[in-house]
Amino acid sequence: MSQHLGLTDLPVLSPTPLQSERFTDAAKAVRKLQALYNQSTQFLRANFEAVMDGQAPKGRYRAFYPQVSITTTTHAKLDTRLAFGHVAEPGKYAINITRPDLFAGYLEQQIGLLLQNHGVPVEVSISDIPIPVHFAMKEGAHIEGAIEDRLERPMRDVFDVPDLECTNDAIVNGTAGADAQGALPLGPFTAQRVDYSLARLSHYTATSPTHFQNHVLFTNYQFYMDEFLSFAHAQVKDPDSGYDSVVEGGNIITTASGSSGGPAGRTPQMPTYHLTRKDGSGITMVNIGVGPSNAKTITDHVAVLRPHVWLMLGHCAGLRNSQSLGDYVLAHAYMREDKVLDDDLPTSVPIPPLAEVQVALEQAVAAVTDYSGYDLKKIMRTGTVATIDNRNWELRETSGPVFRLSQSRAIALDMESATIAANGFRFRVPYGTLLCVSDKPLHGELKLPGMATAFYKSQVAQHLKIGIHAMESLREMPLERLHSRKLRSFEETAFL
Repeated sequence: MSQHLGLTDLPVLSPTPLQSERFTDAAKAVRKLQALYNQSTQFLRANFEAVMDGQAPKGRYRAFYPQVSITTTTHAKLDTRLAFGHVAEPGKYAINITRPDLFAGYLEQQIGLLLQNHGVPVEVSISDIPIPVHFAMKEGAHIEGAIEDRLERPMRDVFDVPDLECTNDAIVNGTAGADAQGALPLGPFTAQRVDYSLARLSHYTATSPTHFQNHVLFTNYQFYMDEFLSFAHAQVKDPDSGYDSVVEGGNIITTASGSSGGPAGRTPQMPTYHLTRKDGSGITMVNIGVGPSNAKTITDHVAVLRPHVWLMLGHCAGLRNSQSLGDYVLAHAYMREDKVLDDDLPTSVPIPPLAEVQVALEQAVAAVTDYSGYDLKKIMRTGTVATIDNRNWELRETSGPVFRLSQSRAIALDMESATIAANGFRFRVPYGTLLCVSDKPLHGELKLPGMATAFYKSQVAQHLKIGIHAMESLREMPLERLHSRKLRSFEETAFL
């Protein structure tokens, strides 16, 4: 047989799939998803290793993601306060699933709500979407380009590779429609889209997606990360804190009894630390760096983990003469000039403030600073935050931009907040922004080295403490309150 035959010249070899089953027990349904997923990935890994050991390919090796589906024939009588956990109308709904080990708690919760709200079983079966061999490998494994030299033919002749047709945001953007079998999407992301993001998270943060917590803080300065790491280590040493470990780059895990793992081997593009709790309700903090492109990139990928909330804690330019360096800005509106999300979410779409998050942030500022009521206005303003894509905007002719900022009633300007909020809105992840004024370019107070050093020493610790206080408050909020109907469109997926 020629080593250069095309795709149709190799027989397709797949594992004999386990029987599909219907379930009225969410935990049993998840275990079935895990069994199907393990069968598929073990088949691909075993055959990949055999080929890499020199065995001639016996065919094209193909295995498929499992899927969960539900079929309803009547409209359910629902609690109209619920934002998720039910399908909109009678019909078939399905979603292919990856990493049911990582998402076991999430899947059990979401499937359980379907069973409760519709009173019909869910079906677990094999989908018709192949698993790319890259995504079948165990976490940390790498498939290098030189593999094709060993095969003496393109790898895609022997194994499936990622398919952009299955790796997109069509569901969350509302453009997906029904699949080839007529099923509408049951969840917000396809399995390949999730796998892609899990791989990207490992790459950008140098930590495993398994360590990410349900409450995520984003910042644009490493000073905050240093302070968070110090706080996290202190919490882990405190037996009454409720936190179990702190995870650093390279998956260095520190518990009360010591450290293991790592080192990272390189400085990751987006340094990330995780202060963990057993149920995933701890806090993850990510230094996204500067700019809306980075802000979009990281939130695109964190979103597949379905966090309960993400917040932006960063620095901004104060735009009002009444503001002082170190004052806080609580965003209740966003002026979007970041441009990176325009194709996915038109600027005409309003990004509303979320009352639950706003209240938590305001109360956290009051608790940490000892200001309350009307006095809180001395150190914090609530208003519009403008996000732009040009860090040195003030070096250009400023009369036009300043006029637009004044018209929008903006009180602060940065490069990330609106992007993070808009992607939270798009991905149905509750969001919020609390910024700290670090310069006032319109009033001659530029961020110079001496000023910056003094500012960082005095304000970073307090600002971070406020963010952590807010997260711990939001952790106690019932999920159905935090994930409210404000983030849901006309026809939504049942899964959160």
